[in-house]
Formats: sequence, structure tokens, C-alpha cells
Amino acid sequence: MSGYPDSPGYKSVGPSSDAARAIAGTAKTLRAKVLRTIAAAPAGLSADAVAELLKESILSVRPRVSELHRSGEIKKTDGRAKNASGLSATVWVASPPLPGPSAAEIER
Repeated sequence: MSGYPDSPGYKSVGPSSDAARAIAGTAKTLRAKVLRTIAAAPAGLSADAVAELLKESILSVRPRVSELHRSGEIKKTDGRAKNASGLSATVWVASPPLPGPSAAEIER
């Protein structure tokens, strides 16, 4: 799973790793869209709600949510929401920025 969560992960070499490589270019863009969508909802959103708002497949959005969570950019809330299957789903919010210098300050 080289590069995860910054790039799509996989559990074994073969179809899973092939799929991860195939989506790598679009995953970064979709991950950014997912983060913006969650950040724009102060009360938070489930992965299903994000997929619906972005008009994307939940099968593309859920892994991006996992990547964002793993990288610390979003966090779970205590809230739950019904997903398309009627089950309870996690509600996510953007994580506050970590303390320290900003990216602009580091580049100076």
C-alpha cells in the first residue's frame, strides 16, 4: 500500500493494485472535492451525503473519505446518518488545522 493515504491503497498485488493505479490520477481531485464538501458543512456529512452532493458513486467517495480520515484531515462526530441501505453511517467534519507554521511560512 505504498503512498496510502496520499494515493489509493490496495491489499494485494493484482486486480486491487491495478485498480488503485488506474484511479490514482482522479482520486487526488476527488479527495479534494470530498474535503471541500465536508468542510462546507459545519454539522458534518456522511460519505453517502457527500456522494449525493457531488453526484459521484459512493464506491468512489467512501475510499476518499477513508484516506482523508487516515491523513487527519477529517474526523468522526458523535452524529450518525442513515445511508442508502437504511443503515447508520458516520458523520464526518473537517479537522481543525494542526498547530505550527502554515505552508506559506515553511516555504519562506
